[in-house]
Amino acid sequence: MLDMQEVTGSSPVSPTNFFIFVHIRRKEYRKQGNLTYLNQITVTFNEGKKRSFHRGITLNQVIETIFPDKYPHVVVGILNDQIVDLSFNVDEDANIGLLTSDEPEGLQVFWHSASHIMAQAVKVLYPDALLGIGPSISNGFYYDFRMNTTLSEDDLGKIEAKMQELVRIDQSFVRKVLTKDEAQKLFQERGEHFKSELLQEIPDNEVTVYESGDFVDLCRGPHVPSAGYIKHFKLLNLAGAYWKGDERNPVMQRIYGIAFPEKKSLEDHLKSREEAKKRDHRRLGKELDLFSFHLEGPGFPFWHPNGMVIYNETAKYMREVLTRHGYQEIKTPLILNEELWHRSGHWENYKENMYFTTIDERTYAVKPMNCPGGLLVYKSRPYSYRDLPLKLSEMGLVHRHEKSGVLHGLFRVRQFTQDDAHVFCMSEQMEAEVMNLIDLVDEIYHTFGYDHYEMELSTRPKKSIGTAEMWEKAEKGLSHALNKKEKFYKVNAGEGAFYGPKIDYHILDSLGRMWQCGTIQVDFSMPERFDLEYIGSDGKKHRPVMIHRAILGSVERFIGILIEHVGGAFPLWLAPIQCMILPISEKHHAYARQVHGKMIEKEIRSIIDDRSEKVGYKIREAETKKIPYMCIIGDKEMDSHTVAVRKHREGDLGGAELPSFIEKIVDETKRRLSH
Repeated sequence: MLDMQEVTGSSPVSPTNFFIFVHIRRKEYRKQGNLTYLNQITVTFNEGKKRSFHRGITLNQVIETIFPDKYPHVVVGILNDQIVDLSFNVDEDANIGLLTSDEPEGLQVFWHSASHIMAQAVKVLYPDALLGIGPSISNGFYYDFRMNTTLSEDDLGKIEAKMQELVRIDQSFVRKVLTKDEAQKLFQERGEHFKSELLQEIPDNEVTVYESGDFVDLCRGPHVPSAGYIKHFKLLNLAGAYWKGDERNPVMQRIYGIAFPEKKSLEDHLKSREEAKKRDHRRLGKELDLFSFHLEGPGFPFWHPNGMVIYNETAKYMREVLTRHGYQEIKTPLILNEELWHRSGHWENYKENMYFTTIDERTYAVKPMNCPGGLLVYKSRPYSYRDLPLKLSEMGLVHRHEKSGVLHGLFRVRQFTQDDAHVFCMSEQMEAEVMNLIDLVDEIYHTFGYDHYEMELSTRPKKSIGTAEMWEKAEKGLSHALNKKEKFYKVNAGEGAFYGPKIDYHILDSLGRMWQCGTIQVDFSMPERFDLEYIGSDGKKHRPVMIHRAILGSVERFIGILIEHVGGAFPLWLAPIQCMILPISEKHHAYARQVHGKMIEKEIRSIIDDRSEKVGYKIREAETKKIPYMCIIGDKEMDSHTVAVRKHREGDLGGAELPSFIEKIVDETKRRLSH
């Protein structure tokens, strides 16, 4: 059975600023008085070191000579700021660098080449297979095929064996430049109509193809020199994918894979993948009875009682911490009229992802975002500079239409709650407010057990609104706040939103995966569109600065990430059941009910397992359900009014006085210890 998944494509690899660059200078000289001119190039590398080579030398030869230690790991070179194959000749003055398989960009090239080898193997085994696209992605590669044979997991081993044959043959990746007409003729003769369709969308008159033996693919490249570089790989799974992500198009068969230069890296990745399967939030959601999905509402999560505990405790904590930080909570309508969405810009830019209804012959939209409603709240009364900053938060339910092929548990849904907030402030307050937000994010992520994350500052894109002065001030405000908080961050030049620069957070989970969650965004657009004002100290009207911020992002997605991060073993304050009371026999039931009553009085989430099963069985089951504490009750405990305490993963903690044990649970819950 194939899981449907949308084609997302891939982005071209781009060089980064940490590469070594070299300058090649052409030099002509006369050889001992005769009229023969020899061309030489001078290679400058490592900040000023120079070497001379003959004109026309390949990048491969240059790099092998200059960097013998790195050479075995080099996969591609850099020529005039472009990543290219090592077979490229250096004929003109140029800048040169290298990429190894140890670097992220180099590994992307490595994976892209592996996808070609897989495609070649599939074409050998299934000659009728038509080629779709085969990019590298964030965690490996895939290739899409259209064929008469329906592949199964059992076929992956056969394809892997054929790939190993191709690796042993070690065919070179040969790049060729063709005109579009030549390429169209080539792929039409080979019956590759998906490639012909892609060619029609390429504006350039020349395109590149890569050959490996009899295999030919339309591809920008670059690639490793030969198939022999890709020794350690594994095909992972199959999925279905609409061609170009459009459900009106044919369904392709997608094969996912992974490859690494070293065998150990592959083994480590596969172990991590197996652990991720055990922690899959969809699997744990069912096992722990947290949530479910149904055909009657695809993409709309149904929260069960256990899941609602996690959801409500998360919301409760967020409300407490936001109140402490000066936020006021609001709630805005789920459905608002069409005019509002025109004013906000969503109608023009987001209409295809929105749901609509008609009321009294007027069009209304189910809100995909909370911002417009928050702006109307601000606009409902006048403000002076003394009222700012104004911090309005909303745990707002939003709906966004997603194609069925991309729905994925709690990670990609059509309905979710967003922990939105909007800070309205004066321009001179912006930097301080961003610093406050940085502190707030630190506090919240630490509480949930995320102590490691990465931050990115994205600056003005080519298409943007607002003046250069506004952007410069906002970008400086964000960067100064980050620097004053001594935060390390990466700058994504030109990657900001059209309405303002932003800071994005990527949290690191226990499996080493990064998840984009929080964001802090300066918005120039909405205050203008909604004509927001405040009265300044000069008595005149001024436009406030608006800062969007979300910390959890989608609450549903955040809980999904958290489930996998802790493997379903939630910290005590979030655990749906905090303590399981296990009477050994029926004569202990009455005391067990007393213990349960005392816990309920202190709002401890506890239940009694009074089944007639053996206590060892009950303990194993409670461990499987990942319940933090168990209280075993037998004759000794009943007579002494104590409990025998066990802790998840730690085992027997010994006997405890009931009041002191209850106090321990209450204290641990109150402090919200992550683990």
